[in-house]
Amino acid sequence: MTVTLENNKLRVVFSEHGAEMVSLYGKEKQFEYLWQADPQYWGRHAPVLFPIVGRLQADHYRFAGQSYEMHQHGFARDQDFTVVKQTKTAVVFELKASNSTKEKYPFAFVLKLSYTLHAESVAVTYTVENPANQKSYFSIGGHPAFNLPMGDPQLDFADYHVELTPHKERQQISLVGNYTDVAHAVKTTTNDIALSHKLFAHDALIFNLQAEPTTLTLTDAAAHTGVTLRLENAEYCGIWSPYPAQAPFVCLEPWWGLADDVTARGELSTKNAIHALPAQTSFTGKYEISVF
Repeated sequence: MTVTLENNKLRVVFSEHGAEMVSLYGKEKQFEYLWQADPQYWGRHAPVLFPIVGRLQADHYRFAGQSYEMHQHGFARDQDFTVVKQTKTAVVFELKASNSTKEKYPFAFVLKLSYTLHAESVAVTYTVENPANQKSYFSIGGHPAFNLPMGDPQLDFADYHVELTPHKERQQISLVGNYTDVAHAVKTTTNDIALSHKLFAHDALIFNLQAEPTTLTLTDAAAHTGVTLRLENAEYCGIWSPYPAQAPFVCLEPWWGLADDVTARGELSTKNAIHALPAQTSFTGKYEISVF
């Protein structure tokens, strides 16, 4: 089942499977901005990453003396959500803990994905609720992929760039295989990133945003057509395209969490960048996607 939100500028479609945005169509440019999940390159559109971001060491972790298996980016993207609220301009999807999720993740949770359509943008809100009487641990993130080139078939992947604003010094975290190496993060003042396929030879580019409001803008040199992500409180962002596949898309990913570090020892409660959510409380992460 799908849900469609539409105004005179945008038509946005969501699937109940994974609560995933599957189309972001701009009526003015008559262009589909969102990657259409061609399995030749990557068979997803914009999955939610929960309750982990990235990969665990050996795809396992430990909590309270028990060992659990969980694969890259967690399980929420492969679950069927329930629509709990829908209006002409907004929809809220919900996923609750079940016997099957507790086999991988022993915590009670309520995960809500809210999408609100504005004139030329879609606001995204992730809410993680802990209804239990004990602390829980989680990470969450977005993974939207955008078609390249955008609108102009004369342009190529390498004609695009991603700009981070405000321009400032940030830490860039490298990946060693599937795992982060936070101890060797480097400071960078590069705020305008020219895209190339080789740029992703070592996987995603990861920046520490320190939960400060940050804008990512993907466009060509003349700014004919593009996408802007306004991250309200994301702690990290990833920029990714599969290599060496030379796929015609790039992902701009707001994250509240990271893959296991190269030094990880498997304990969930001490995992780098994990969120500890006290009993009977909730977490909210927000970002907004605009097109032009």
